[in-house]
Amino acid sequence: MSNPRKYPIDAARGKPGALGTHRSRPCFPQKTGVDSVSPDALDVRTKRLDAPRAATDGRRVLADRVWPPGISRQEAALDEWLKDLAPSTELRQWFGEDQKRWPEFRTRYRAELTQRQRLLNSLRRSAAQQRVTLLYTAKDARFNPATVLKEVLCAQ
Repeated sequence: MSNPRKYPIDAARGKPGALGTHRSRPCFPQKTGVDSVSPDALDVRTKRLDAPRAATDGRRVLADRVWPPGISRQEAALDEWLKDLAPSTELRQWFGEDQKRWPEFRTRYRAELTQRQRLLNSLRRSAAQQRVTLLYTAKDARFNPATVLKEVLCAQ
């Protein structure tokens, strides 16, 4: 079992009274563009994929290229799997969840996302209609692609 202080979701898995799951705050973008929605209309959160589904999750979206081992599709309870919004295989392998590479990873991933505006706008419109929970498989709640994707969605 992993360290419950470092990975609270692992500790919470199936154990009553264990630490709670990570829940991010909603984003409220500051800018509006041609294909954007009102700044206070988006509700985007992040959550680890193996955390239990909650009624407050809204639409659950996984933006990862590779299906995580050990989790069935039923357990994940996804509404959508957006492989094309995930970091490229090369970028994901280069990053390797190394926190020292995080600033460069953010920059490179943001650059990749500029090429996927149609998908971003679709997800943004969805987040204007209902809460969208971006699911991640990384161990770290702060240093993962879903947080970058959320930043990008909320910045436009």
